[in-house]
Amino acid sequence: MPELPEVEVVRRGLERWVTGRNITEVQVLDPRSVRRHLLGSEDFRGQLIGARIDSVVRRGKFLWLPLTDAQENQNQDKPKEVALMAHLGMSGQLLMQEPTRQDEKHLRVRLSLDGEGPAELRFVDQRIFGGLFVTSLVPTSDGLPGGDQGETTPSEALIAAEAAHIARDPLDPNFSLTAFKAALKRRKTGLKRALLDQSLLSGIGNIYADEALWASKLHYARATETLRTVGVERLIDNARRVMLDALAAGGTSFDSLYVNVNGSSGYFERSLRVYGRQDKPCYRCEEEGVLTLIRRDSFMNRSSYFCPRCQPRPRNGHW
Repeated sequence: MPELPEVEVVRRGLERWVTGRNITEVQVLDPRSVRRHLLGSEDFRGQLIGARIDSVVRRGKFLWLPLTDAQENQNQDKPKEVALMAHLGMSGQLLMQEPTRQDEKHLRVRLSLDGEGPAELRFVDQRIFGGLFVTSLVPTSDGLPGGDQGETTPSEALIAAEAAHIARDPLDPNFSLTAFKAALKRRKTGLKRALLDQSLLSGIGNIYADEALWASKLHYARATETLRTVGVERLIDNARRVMLDALAAGGTSFDSLYVNVNGSSGYFERSLRVYGRQDKPCYRCEEEGVLTLIRRDSFMNRSSYFCPRCQPRPRNGHW
């Protein structure tokens, strides 16, 4: 499943090409990819054709395109109430292509756009775990814009309904470290469980949780209530840095299924410091002249990678 940096790579790519453009035609080639639009393919088409894409917004791993109906474009005071939601799943890709470009093997939905730039936004999905659907926008709980929308003028305090339950992520301009520390203090759990809890902090998945914990020299089972304020700040700083590094590399890809909107895979997997490195030397220990092998523990039906020397197991922790 793509994590925050991968989805942000897609958001940035889309922002450049679709903002301010109108949807002139919609072709649903595989109804399974719009199955989350409960009123069906024809209603999906009807809600999109003629709509203008106002921005591309992300909170955590959620991505949506706020829409203004073409008939309402003259009334700029009318708030946006719907958005095109994109769920990438395991293999979903949003690609900007010219109509002359041959259709991808697993092309599921095609949106035609007016204006300058590639004329088609294509949703390609090999495994069909992802999909597109039109959703409602609802007021945010804190009265601030719903998520990160890059260079676009900040939108109203609205958020896609499906993303309203999750907390802000560390790359969100309106992320509050104070609010996160207060929420963490109330939650007695292990650090990695807290990082993966989308109601506390969104966007961090298994890979970047392990990378942030390694950078902070913290064991994944460390009890949250034992961590001082400076430790929380260091952990969030490292999580933010790791994800920004991944963004700079174009995201993390382990196969050809994840690409950005131009079809380019990310290369951050080459820079991972701990994730997936079981029985390989810890880079930090190696720099100190000590040979310590990375270990892997089973954790929440997945894996946790850590250095037993840099990240010692706590005597009293939450598992």
